[in-house]
Amino acid sequence: MTQDNVRVSTGWGRVDRHVLDRFREHSVANLGDALDRLNIVDGGIAPVWHGARAVGTALPVLTVAGDNKAVIAALDHIRPGDIVVINAFGYEGRAIIGDNLAQRFDVYGAVGAVVDGYVRDGAIIEKLGVPVFARGLTPAGPFKNGPGTIGDPVAVGGVVVNPGDIVAADADGVIVVPPHRAEEALAAVEAIVAREADLDAEVEALRKRAA
Repeated sequence: MTQDNVRVSTGWGRVDRHVLDRFREHSVANLGDALDRLNIVDGGIAPVWHGARAVGTALPVLTVAGDNKAVIAALDHIRPGDIVVINAFGYEGRAIIGDNLAQRFDVYGAVGAVVDGYVRDGAIIEKLGVPVFARGLTPAGPFKNGPGTIGDPVAVGGVVVNPGDIVAADADGVIVVPPHRAEEALAAVEAIVAREADLDAEVEALRKRAA
């Protein structure tokens, strides 16, 4: 389906919310270890504000650098629990989203956005509490001409993101988990958390011994 010059693919599956809830219990760093330290988006994409954290199912968007027509069109395709994942080619000359789109993502049910590009209105986005992850900030607004795609796989920070993939993002960065590996990743990360708890206990015992 094509809306003007934005191509839309629909109909992919989304994991159950209880699966996303289980992922919310874990850090991106531990999830990365659980996936053999693969599927981690490069460190240039970081939270716009301190404390931002999100776990959701990917709604991928491909834009022309400096243009957000496809991002605006994607609002009609957001489902509760989605995280909007935008390949904006890392372009630093124009912001792809600002506070208005961030608010709309939230109202439409998205849990946040990951942008391989730049955004603006960082202070307002922080005040709104909408989790946004991007390469940086610029005050320059976008064009709105297109073309673009919605719902096709995109590359973000060196990782391919398919529609419906599980995306987790926190202070350390962003990781992408294919749904068919969800249970494997959760089992592995739970084992990692248990092992780290044992290591923390060892350190605490050493601290007490040295006191």
